[in-house]
Amino acid sequence: MLGLFDSKHEAAADSGPSWQQRLKQGLTRTREVLNTPVSDLLIGRRLDEATLEELEAALLVADVGVDAARFLIEDLEARIRRAGPQAQASVLLRAALLDLLTPLEQPLEVSAHKPFVIMLAGVNGAGKTTSIGKLAKYFQGQGRSVLLAAGDTFRAAAREQLSVWGERNQVAVIGQDGGDPAAVIFDAVHAARARNIDVVLADTAGRLPTQLNLMDEIRKVKRVIAKAEPGAPHEVLLVLDAGIGQNALSQVKAFDDAIGVTGLVLTKLDGTAKGGVIAGIARARPARPIPIRFIGVGESMDDLQPFKADEFVAALFDT
Repeated sequence: MLGLFDSKHEAAADSGPSWQQRLKQGLTRTREVLNTPVSDLLIGRRLDEATLEELEAALLVADVGVDAARFLIEDLEARIRRAGPQAQASVLLRAALLDLLTPLEQPLEVSAHKPFVIMLAGVNGAGKTTSIGKLAKYFQGQGRSVLLAAGDTFRAAAREQLSVWGERNQVAVIGQDGGDPAAVIFDAVHAARARNIDVVLADTAGRLPTQLNLMDEIRKVKRVIAKAEPGAPHEVLLVLDAGIGQNALSQVKAFDDAIGVTGLVLTKLDGTAKGGVIAGIARARPARPIPIRFIGVGESMDDLQPFKADEFVAALFDT
């Protein structure tokens, strides 16, 4: 795991392809699933029932989900009726997907509070601690000072892993061996205020929504943060592994019910053909969507960037 910090990855971040190119490369597997039906639309194949069924099947394989797939198909048919028989179906499908995903694009603004406290949660293995290290670099790139709180006091290597990220980014890490995770984060918030730090990134232990005692614990962590800094945490980020596809929706609901999720971080898009889950997230709560703050498409320090709907759609459709 510590191999993420070797010179090969550092060089890739410094002199490699642009973010748009990395995003396109990262979404290769998802794009390949959609390639045949979208190409058929591009060459003007008649939009008959068989074509629509083929397109819907591809959307489902990409883990868009039944509701989102049907929504996109119906939206596409409506757009074609309005545009007329000469319309390019692939262009209209791209527009339909962009309109669906745009409400998820809400950049995270951290200037309203100092310190701005971000609490991160998620199941084991979603990439939470790694995301914290990448977020530290992202905020430093904006000229902001950062402090890390090692609130995962259960996993043996969690504090050490976070410390490596801290050393790599030259930011302080507040932690202790064992102990109460809420107390660790409480101390970190006070330290951030004393040091005039801009952003606190608070790690928490991975947990399954079915582990009721651990879900109660994370509720406590949030309450204690509010005691350390009234109004905090100012952002509650849920880290999701894109590879779990539609299972992400149940995780979002469970953690939102427990701690009030305000934003999502979708990781590991480069390792899955299930990138369409983003559409499922958008359709899960169309009236009040939880924004996707960041997406990750690789292992280098710069491979976690704000979600932009137009870039994401372009990476799916452009060959």
